[in-house]
Amino acid sequence: MQHSALDAVVVGAGVVGLTSAVQLAEAGWRVLVMTKDQPAQTTSAAAGAMWGPYLVEPRDRVKAWATKSLRIFTALAQVPGSGVRLVTGTEASRTSTGPPDFLAMLDDVTVCAPAQLPQGYVTGWRYMVPLIDMDLYLPYLQDRLTSAGGIIRQLAITDLGQAARHAPVVINATGLGARDLAGDTSLTPIRGQLVVMDNPGITEFFTEDTGWSPDLLHLYPHGSRLILGGVAQNDDWDLQPSTKTAEAIIKRCASIDQRIASLPVKGHRVGLRPTRPVIRCEADTTITSYRLLHNYGHGGAGVSLSWGCAAYIADLAAGSS
Repeated sequence: MQHSALDAVVVGAGVVGLTSAVQLAEAGWRVLVMTKDQPAQTTSAAAGAMWGPYLVEPRDRVKAWATKSLRIFTALAQVPGSGVRLVTGTEASRTSTGPPDFLAMLDDVTVCAPAQLPQGYVTGWRYMVPLIDMDLYLPYLQDRLTSAGGIIRQLAITDLGQAARHAPVVINATGLGARDLAGDTSLTPIRGQLVVMDNPGITEFFTEDTGWSPDLLHLYPHGSRLILGGVAQNDDWDLQPSTKTAEAIIKRCASIDQRIASLPVKGHRVGLRPTRPVIRCEADTTITSYRLLHNYGHGGAGVSLSWGCAAYIADLAAGSS
C-alpha cells in the first residue's frame, strides 16, 4: 500500500484523540487528525472537567496513566491560556466510607472535621487537583497540534481502513464511534448532563461521593462560570437537555450553596461517556495490512487519563511498548 508523507492518522478529535495527536506530533511524527465532529462538538466539550479517575479499569494501568496525566495537568496550570487551574475543594459522602483510591496519588489530602462538612455529610476530604475548562483547553490542544505541524480534517469515515490509505499507523480514538468502526458492542453510553450558571463567587469545588448512584452532585467553578452536575444515566443515547434533570441537578447543588437556587440558567451540556468494562488502549493484532492502535472506552475519565494513555499509545506506535 502506498502512503503519503504522513506517519499516522488519529481518528477522533475529542480530548483523547487530540492529546494522542499532540504527543505524536511533538515527537516529530507527521500526523493527520480525521474527525466527524469538530472538537467543540465532541463529548469532551461537555465535560466538567476535574481530574479524578473514578471507577475505570484496568486499575493497575489506570494508576500509571492517571499519575502521568496529573503531572502534566499540574504543569499546564502554569501555562496562560491552557484552561487548566489547580483548585482546592471538598469531596464528601453521606455515609461513613473510606477515601477514593485515587486520593493516594495526591499530596496534602486532609480529612474534614465535622464542622467543615455541609449538613447531612459524615465523611469528607479536602485536596487540590487540576480543574480543566474545556472551552479553553480543547482550542489549546488544537493550537499545540497545528504548531507541531499536525493537521485536522473534518471527514467522517465508515471504515478504519479508509484512514490507513493515508498513513501506515492509525489510532482509533473515536469513543462511542468505535461501536461501529471497531465492531465493539461492549461499548455503551453513560449519559451526562451539566448546568451552566454565572458564578456567584464560588472559588472551591465541591463533589459528593455518591457511589454507584446515577444522581451526581458537583460544583466546578470556572472563573465567571459555574458548572453544576450531574447524572450518570446508563445506556441513554439522548443528547437533548432534560428540563427535569436540570431542575434536579440545581436542587441538589443548592443544598450545598443556597445562592444557586435563584440563579438563572445560562446553558446546558449533554455528553455520552464512552464506557466499556475495560479501557481499550492497545495494539490491534488482528489487523495485518496496517498498524492499528486503539485508545477509547474511558468512560468519564477521558480527560483524567488523556496524557497517560497518549504517552502509552506513542510508545506503542514507536515500537517501545
